[in-house]
Amino acid sequence: MMNAPSPSTEVLNAFSGSLQTQIASLPTAWRTTLEAPHLQNVLNNLDAMLAERLAAGAQIFPLRPFRALLETPPESVQVVIVGQDPYHGPNQAQGLAFSVPDFCPAPPSLRNMFKELALEYGTPTQAPRNSLVRWARQGVLLLNTSLTVEAHQPASHAKKGWEHITDALIMRVLREPRPKVLLLWGSHAQARRQLLDMQAPAGPVQVLTANHPSPLSALRPPRPFIGCGHFQQANDWLQAQGESGIDWMLAKSPAAAAGYGD
Repeated sequence: MMNAPSPSTEVLNAFSGSLQTQIASLPTAWRTTLEAPHLQNVLNNLDAMLAERLAAGAQIFPLRPFRALLETPPESVQVVIVGQDPYHGPNQAQGLAFSVPDFCPAPPSLRNMFKELALEYGTPTQAPRNSLVRWARQGVLLLNTSLTVEAHQPASHAKKGWEHITDALIMRVLREPRPKVLLLWGSHAQARRQLLDMQAPAGPVQVLTANHPSPLSALRPPRPFIGCGHFQQANDWLQAQGESGIDWMLAKSPAAAAGYGD
């Protein structure tokens, strides 16, 4: 685990360089997906936009927009959790939806996710880590629909082309025969349900929907997030399909390459 930033507020997770350079290091299945000509056009436009904003002095997060793909190849996916865009505060976003490094306080939505886990599995003996890398390495694709954001400007890179990329990534997962659960929390995530009509799944898919875990909606109708039971329901269904399911309460990450926020 990385030590906390110094009081000088050193920013550890700012993006620089290009998306294409990062794509070159992705697992083959993801890289091949992103090499499709129509997605290459979108990625080139995104790279141009990011370069323009960086030249104008904007600070962009996270350091590695494709971190979720590095941790979870498509054939390993058991669960997809869809977020909206990365956290926009310095040293928060680490390329995994809802996750922050352990040295950062848990944002409100993540706190509500831990609250729901405690309702389903009981209060843990030790506080859960705020980094969700341990989930990603078990097969939870933690994918935001926009993979970059500007400092202190939520949704600043929405509708810039990222949605075409992340929808294609979800559709790539649906082509895998392995059973999987889509956890769609909030209207933005639930809009991804239409991808099931565009890409007939190669294997069984269970879709669970609820309100977003944000405090603004977590307790409200029609489907409150708190009390939804989705973590246990996902595991029950996966195990009925012969899968291992996810150890949601795992305190430490499975061994893998170290990285920012791990």
